[in-house]
Amino acid sequence: MSWFESLILGLVQGLTEFLPISSSAHLRLTAAFAGWQDPGAAFTAITQIGTEAAVLIYFRKDIARIVSAWFRSLFDKSLRGDQDAKMGWLVIVGSIPIGVLGVTLKDAIEGPFRDLRLTATTLIVMGVVLGIADRLAARDEEGGRHRAVRERKTLKELGVKDGLIFGVCQAMALVPGVSRSGATISGGLLMGFTREAAARYSFLLAIPAVLASGGMELTKLGEGQVSWGPTVFATVIAFFVGYVVIAWFMKFISSKSFMPFVVYRILLGIALIVLISMNVLSPHAGESAG
Repeated sequence: MSWFESLILGLVQGLTEFLPISSSAHLRLTAAFAGWQDPGAAFTAITQIGTEAAVLIYFRKDIARIVSAWFRSLFDKSLRGDQDAKMGWLVIVGSIPIGVLGVTLKDAIEGPFRDLRLTATTLIVMGVVLGIADRLAARDEEGGRHRAVRERKTLKELGVKDGLIFGVCQAMALVPGVSRSGATISGGLLMGFTREAAARYSFLLAIPAVLASGGMELTKLGEGQVSWGPTVFATVIAFFVGYVVIAWFMKFISSKSFMPFVVYRILLGIALIVLISMNVLSPHAGESAG
């Protein structure tokens, strides 16, 4: 991988990680359209450490509170009902599905799941799901102003069952094209949570999974499977760009619809299917022989 490729891919990772459009799909597509080799699941996992560092800084006060309350609750039973302590346990519970499936499906994630036909399909299908979830949320918000429907739930109402469902949604993002934020936010909206609550828990839930997968893939830097210089450079770029994007996105979702992302996903998926069906683009473009 050249330094120019790492610059572009780092920008793509930072721009798309927090938006519900799938960063892994865009890294894969950027390489395919540019005629570069697929950066691979390892590169994606490592560069996500950069964007996750942006989450750690952006939500630093929330994270510090949660970690402190959770740790203290281990020794002080009176704190186990504290909201922050409960959130710590809920993040752990929600991380179980992706941990189990990530290990179980490791070979598929690095192989068959990177087929561009599957990426196109998931872009469209999950785009439709996000669109439905967004419309339901908009209906509730509009109805709520007229007291026609129940109010949407906040994170204070998040339970173990909700956390597991969020976790299963996050695990779906192991397939490029699904989108971690898109799947978890859609799941949250369908469960009746507010946009802000679904997005906030989605970002907090991603921390253990991303840091764990990225840490495991870091070992490949020394094995020659990943170019360490360009990969680290791309990770740094992803951090700075990602921080700007997450700050913008959290403001955006407070008052805007997800429909622009829905339309983009569906159009991109359709365009991809057309290009593949016309043999303009191979479904395995850029894949390494190994």
